[in-house]
Amino acid sequence: MDTAAVPFRPHRVVVLVLDGVLPFELGIPHRIFGRPKDTQGRRLYEVVTCSVRPPGTVDTDADFALHVGHGPEMLATADTVIIPASYELGPVQEKGVLTDELAAALAHIRPGTRLASICTGVYVVAAAGYLDGRPATTHWADADRLQRLFPRVRVDPGVLFIDDGDVLTSAGVAAGIDLCLHMVRRDHGTAVANEVARHTVVPPHRDGGQAQYIERPLPEPQQASTTTARAWALGRLHEPIQLRDMAEQVAMSVRTFTRRFREEVGVSPGQWLTQQRVERARHLLESTGLSVDQVAHDAGFGTAQSMRQHLQAALGVTPTAYRRTFRTEGSTAVRR
Repeated sequence: MDTAAVPFRPHRVVVLVLDGVLPFELGIPHRIFGRPKDTQGRRLYEVVTCSVRPPGTVDTDADFALHVGHGPEMLATADTVIIPASYELGPVQEKGVLTDELAAALAHIRPGTRLASICTGVYVVAAAGYLDGRPATTHWADADRLQRLFPRVRVDPGVLFIDDGDVLTSAGVAAGIDLCLHMVRRDHGTAVANEVARHTVVPPHRDGGQAQYIERPLPEPQQASTTTARAWALGRLHEPIQLRDMAEQVAMSVRTFTRRFREEVGVSPGQWLTQQRVERARHLLESTGLSVDQVAHDAGFGTAQSMRQHLQAALGVTPTAYRRTFRTEGSTAVRR
């Protein structure tokens, strides 16, 4: 087949705007997906906003309303549907049931369409039955309510987002940025996602989960941070790094360091190191022609088998399959 004859079509992201929408969350998909372009300057995504009603005004949770130019039929054209947070979900959030209007709108979504929610948008996804028997997350303050309303959903309040293939959910507010960047990374690789993050002035990947944002008593002013140890470790990921080595960088006992690290980052030092090595391996697989063995060494996994196991656990693919998907000789590069 002559691929040159296939017309270019950007991936269409349709954002469903509900009454009481939070403007910040509504703007996230447009900012993140509106940036990536291919080497010919063509946008890789098309972002469209729609309402559950015919075109018209939708109230926000702020002191202004929005004019939305598309009705629910636009959902039938989506490759990805994103539902941002709303504070006026009514029976969806109170009883776990869809309104007739919302059910009719969601019926437009085609089978196989990727579905994502930001913060309380997860209530809509759950009420529609998309999350039965599947993992999901939301803002930590809403996790208990979500679990009570939808006992068949496996709610995890400790993560920033969950990718379960065709359905993705995120925690509150800024975690929507993490989720959208993750989808760009999944679609077009780390380099494209990092470029979007750079221009948005946000980190391409945040460490840890929601645990670090739950309110706790403030630490004593004299308590030291583990930041120096993390920076030290990032500079030598290719070397064996022991927990005591990291603790020594900030003059802490291993026990104190481990506790402080989890408080600050949300995961254990060992989990954090694995995350950083996976990210390093992804970068090398995408951007270099190094052998899998060399990538494993440079990322600090030691052996190709060890790296294969960690990438399989984190990404669901082998190093070779990941490289085949994302190392495309610049075809997904973002224009500056």
